[in-house]
Amino acid sequence: MKVSYYPGCSLHGTAKEYDQSMRAVSCALGIELKELDDWSCCGASSAHATNFKLSMALPARDLVKAEQEGMDLMVPCAACFNRLKNAQHHLKDDPALRGDIECMLGARYQGTINVRNPIDIIFSEIGVETLVSKVKRPLRGLKPVSYYGCLLLRPPEVCRYENYENPVQLDKIMAALGADVKQWSFKTDCCGGSLSISRTDLVVGMVDKLMTMAREAGANCVAVACPLCMANLDMRASNHRKLPVFYFTELIGVALGLEGPANWAKLHNLDPTPLLEGLGLL
Repeated sequence: MKVSYYPGCSLHGTAKEYDQSMRAVSCALGIELKELDDWSCCGASSAHATNFKLSMALPARDLVKAEQEGMDLMVPCAACFNRLKNAQHHLKDDPALRGDIECMLGARYQGTINVRNPIDIIFSEIGVETLVSKVKRPLRGLKPVSYYGCLLLRPPEVCRYENYENPVQLDKIMAALGADVKQWSFKTDCCGGSLSISRTDLVVGMVDKLMTMAREAGANCVAVACPLCMANLDMRASNHRKLPVFYFTELIGVALGLEGPANWAKLHNLDPTPLLEGLGLL
């Protein structure tokens, strides 16, 4: 399949390993990515806290660009996904707002494309059976918990993702790769992403709770799909509670035997290489 690809700011900066692994995995799975021409920042995470119309105009510009491409828009960053879905939601339900935004952009918004996260695309369009057939290095011994965080799922009437109380797509993807996925009740709890700089003290407590619960569930790592979650979980946990954290695409790359995981691991704050090497996965 072919989709428009919106990397957003984080995947060109602090989340380069997410972008690199996303592109490598997409190629291996037959997903052709066409990076959106002249894309711009979606406004996360400050625009919606300062100016509502600006917070609509920024993602709307990218939506209009995607409509011109005529393909579904893959958005790996959960924060970008949330802002683009918010814009779709408000522009659909508020004709006056849509008119104002179209005047600002000098272009019409028609609402003709779907904004999708790669978890959903891989699970729904590629499928678990295809993933299983492509695994070259099963993730035996890896015991992840899947961590979705807030922004893929909430508010549910806006994101319209799978079960916002207990999503399972990522769990099933990890299981298809041969991992021993651990069940826990904290997969949608907040990590404190928006407080990471302003109230680091609060974030440490929130992240430590998540890591403690992951350990109690029997996990030896965490799989994420959000650069904000990755930054917090990878950086903010107290030393005695730390666990390796991976973008889910990195783990797919390991299981498919792709080149790249060793280089992606170097971009982590907490080096996950000892865990992977100890299990014979790297």
